[in-house]
Amino acid sequence: MSASAKIVLRKKPNSKGLFPLAIRITKNRRSTFKHIGHYIDIEDWDENSLRVKKSHPNADSLNNLLSSKLSEVDKGLMNLQSENNDVSAKQIKRNIYKPISSLTFFDYIKEHLEALEADKKLNRLTTDKALTTYIRDFHKSKELRFQEIDLRFLNRFKTYLMGQRKLTETSALNIMVLIRLIFNRAISDKVISKDLYPFGKGGFKIKFPDTHKVGLNKNEILTLESVQNISPVERHSLNVWLYSFYFAGMRVSDVLLTRWTMIYDNRLHYRMGKNGKVVSLKIPIKALAILKSYQKEKIDEDDFVFPEMKKADFTDPKDIYRKIKTATSKFNKHLKSLTKKAGINKKVTMHIARHSFGNIAGDSIHPLMLQKLYRHSDLKTTNYEEWAKIASSHPWLNTYFLLVPKK
Repeated sequence: MSASAKIVLRKKPNSKGLFPLAIRITKNRRSTFKHIGHYIDIEDWDENSLRVKKSHPNADSLNNLLSSKLSEVDKGLMNLQSENNDVSAKQIKRNIYKPISSLTFFDYIKEHLEALEADKKLNRLTTDKALTTYIRDFHKSKELRFQEIDLRFLNRFKTYLMGQRKLTETSALNIMVLIRLIFNRAISDKVISKDLYPFGKGGFKIKFPDTHKVGLNKNEILTLESVQNISPVERHSLNVWLYSFYFAGMRVSDVLLTRWTMIYDNRLHYRMGKNGKVVSLKIPIKALAILKSYQKEKIDEDDFVFPEMKKADFTDPKDIYRKIKTATSKFNKHLKSLTKKAGINKKVTMHIARHSFGNIAGDSIHPLMLQKLYRHSDLKTTNYEEWAKIASSHPWLNTYFLLVPKK
């Protein structure tokens, strides 16, 4: 019986509830799978056409990648069949994906950065490009073989980062995480042997020091809400921060990309930029007040609630990224002056809205419910309704987060 290959979505979700794309190789009714390295929501998969639906933000890139990988496997199968090799599905997989020893560590870094750009993960792309610079500066060569990166190399590299480059331990370990990621991919692709893996038991251990990002407490939130003598730009920055806070620490990129078309039936409906999940949330009372204050600036229903993205070029992901980054920097600058006027001696940034909500809600809401509010897993309407009941039993939380009742 001849072997066959097919694109599939495996029904084994990861910790985020997303499903892996893979190529299934079948021979004599036995199958093996080659994972592509990308995960999507099951609602974004077309089982009939075996393609990623247009509902996924990176559908075209993923479908092109799948076609390329399938062609790769089909070509390998034809070569094996022409040799009349009677091999199993697993042997076929090993033969098709045989090690490519000529690939270096920097070759894999290049592929990693190209994949991030193709997936429009520009924040991660900028970060990992910067981390790669440290590796190149330390090695002082355009080529770096995986065999060279052993325990001694990593220990020397960490000493260099914290000594000569004056990085914190956390920053140094973030670079080690990138190196580990590249090793895991090379091993998965069978480009290098597991024996070369320099991490884990007997190797370099990545253990981050304990950190604590201090959020605001409920009295500080009340103080910040009522701060007086602030400029229009400070008021706008505070509105954006509070809007994020009222929605349980909504990410700043999702806040700025909120359009009026996403708001109907007393709910906010949007797709999260980080993981592509679609959520539908009832609008907290205080968030509703902020929305009303921006209605006079609305041009049409498709307009943005907040002005920062009105002139963004949505055909250019880099322009979107730059405008979000610039806006975030501006907000953080104004938040610094706002907290000073409010007499709050804590560093407050856009991201601290998330920690502030966690501080306040953590004592009253079960950790699993809080996890769902943070969108670390699926957030269904019923869960949000359940959270409303919990909030309503706590007077202070009820004041802030009581949902708009149904008509």
